[in-house]
Amino acid sequence: MNIDPKLDLVLERVLDLTPEQVWKGWTTPEILTKWFCPEPWKTIEAEVDLKPGGMFRTVMQSPEGDKYPNVGCFLEVEKNKKLVWTDVLAPGFRPVPAVESGAGFPMTAFILLEEHQGKTKYTAVARHRSEEDLKKHEAMGFHDGWGICADQLVKVMKSL
Repeated sequence: MNIDPKLDLVLERVLDLTPEQVWKGWTTPEILTKWFCPEPWKTIEAEVDLKPGGMFRTVMQSPEGDKYPNVGCFLEVEKNKKLVWTDVLAPGFRPVPAVESGAGFPMTAFILLEEHQGKTKYTAVARHRSEEDLKKHEAMGFHDGWGICADQLVKVMKSL
């Protein structure tokens, strides 16, 4: 994958889980709601239609109770290896009328999983349309937030 540091944010980690465990955590709505948002925020709803063109929908809730829906479309689904979605398209590859995600900027996300000595090399990439959007996402705490979520994913999967 070609990374453009002006447009792409990247988080790489080795997670103490198998690729199958990480995949299950990302693709099972009841599990996704347990880790997908950095605490004290919560993901209170999730819908996963795991196919290209299928829906990826979450509703995040702030500590104050405000709800932030996010709806997107899966672009690529390669079991235990790759999950790609965007909020620029709605399910069925339909263009979104107003290109605004819950975060306030459109993006495409890649989750890449590689077996690594019984663990998983986990790469999360957030692609943006402009340097301004990347800076907004970075200022929101991309690295800390997505890192916390990765830690929460490990904790949740180890508790199952």
